[in-house]
Amino acid sequence: MDDNFIFLRYNLFIMKLIGKARVPKNQRNDINTDYIISGRYKFKIQDPVELAKHVMEDLDPEFYGRIQKGDFLVAGSNFGCGSSREQAPMAIKYANLGAVLAKSFARIFYRNCFNLGILAIECDTDGIEEGNELEVDLDGGKITNKSKNKEIKIAPLPKTMQILLADGGLVEHFKKHGGFKVA
Repeated sequence: MDDNFIFLRYNLFIMKLIGKARVPKNQRNDINTDYIISGRYKFKIQDPVELAKHVMEDLDPEFYGRIQKGDFLVAGSNFGCGSSREQAPMAIKYANLGAVLAKSFARIFYRNCFNLGILAIECDTDGIEEGNELEVDLDGGKITNKSKNKEIKIAPLPKTMQILLADGGLVEHFKKHGGFKVA
């Protein structure tokens, strides 16, 4: 269970995450899964912890080195386009990023994030810069950029997605409940 989750009434949770923005250098929009984790590693490295050390490497070779547990990967539009393989969101998960914040996500990538227990939030990321201190408040429906003293509104997270995240993703949810149960 992730330390960032606070469980509360109705078997749901209130989630508040604090971390720094990690913005890949050189590109914000249309970051495809081959940029998230290069094809030269997808099949050569089976250990997800080792794979994570190469996250965003082709766009920003120092990206992994800047990550501290709970930081946020911040991107622009169409994040995760390209291949539907799960190595890309898996690399993000094992890089210990608290969430991915983007203007929009490729549909399959977005779904794979929740399947693996990764929080993916669609929001306006234009004013977020590398190193900005952010607080994500899902219950309050906002992201606070503490470095710039600005708030960004976010949509409420659907109950089903909250449950999947709380259980660590779809596979873990199935293991825990013996099937898909969200009621």
